[in-house]
Amino acid sequence: MPMTRLHGFETLAIHAGQEPDSGTGAVVPPIYQTSTYKQDGVGALRGGYEYSRAANPTRSALEECLAALENGTHASAFASGLAAEDAVVRAVCAPGEHVIIPDDAYGGSLRLFTRVLARWGLTTTPAPLADLAAVRAAIRPETRLIWCETPTNPLLGITDIAGLASIAADANALLAVDNTFASPYLQQPLTLGADIVVHSTTKYVGGHSDVVGGAVIVQDAELAERIHFHQFAAGAIAGPFDSWLTLRGVKTLGVRMDRHCDNAERIAAALDTHPAVREVLYPGLPNHSGHDLARKQMRRFGGMISFRLAGGEQAALAVCDKTRIFTLAESLGGVESLIEHPARMTHASAAGTPLEVPGDLVRISVGIENVDDLITDLLDGLD
Repeated sequence: MPMTRLHGFETLAIHAGQEPDSGTGAVVPPIYQTSTYKQDGVGALRGGYEYSRAANPTRSALEECLAALENGTHASAFASGLAAEDAVVRAVCAPGEHVIIPDDAYGGSLRLFTRVLARWGLTTTPAPLADLAAVRAAIRPETRLIWCETPTNPLLGITDIAGLASIAADANALLAVDNTFASPYLQQPLTLGADIVVHSTTKYVGGHSDVVGGAVIVQDAELAERIHFHQFAAGAIAGPFDSWLTLRGVKTLGVRMDRHCDNAERIAAALDTHPAVREVLYPGLPNHSGHDLARKQMRRFGGMISFRLAGGEQAALAVCDKTRIFTLAESLGGVESLIEHPARMTHASAAGTPLEVPGDLVRISVGIENVDDLITDLLDGLD
């Protein structure tokens, strides 16, 4: 039966876009590993498929599922999260126009905006997005886009999506929300007024650290067509096997996120009372500045935690070196727990800029292992 928004999240994750194969009854969508499709006549396409850069049935299944999970109507699956971000900006903005970005933006996004898109003629202003008055003050006549992360990477800041959406609408601009840290299970920005949702599906959506991908989800058909045109013209598509892996991963997103959150909440509480830890950045803690807002716009608080060490940068590096279950690696959102030093790893591109990450900061992606084992591993690393 067709899936609708009346169905629950977990049901949509398993069934949306994934009807049993009409020819064989296979319950898992096939991998259509093909570049082109036979036409029944010139311009007479079967199912609308002509060339896999434009569309592929496996990718279409993933896109339908992601659109349903984000309460959108159109989705495009990309080769990576940054490819998705680049397509959004080029579809929405033109050279000479302006974007507001977070003042603690992900290092890859910062690099894209300041070292790639700046050469294209785009200007950016970093702003503390949690301060709506500061965002309003950063608006210019040529502002076309507000780029938001919430929670932010790696400082776990929380931004009022509905408030930003109102500011964007007043400025005749669009609001794009990078929803990677939360996943659609914990937060659905389109329902809060955002125009565009972007994911690195490499992370929680795929969930198994075995595929790189990205996605854009919208509700406006004309905007969807502009984004799809840029994807088709530039070619940054998700391949069929990558789409299949991501679709396989998303089936368990709900149950995985529940365990990520369960584990993270206990770990954050343990770190918060440890004498070697100066500060824990986790929106699930009542002392977090965005705690009340996160409770309002998120289902739960997520599986990402950052913390600052009382002993400074060397202490932070030592913790990263000592853990054994937490693997020292970039990325996040997989079933396994990861630890990293953002200033020297994922956010090294921000060094020497106003967006530089503190050297005493450690970021962990809490996996779904036994939580007591994870706590013991971290405490051993801290001692």
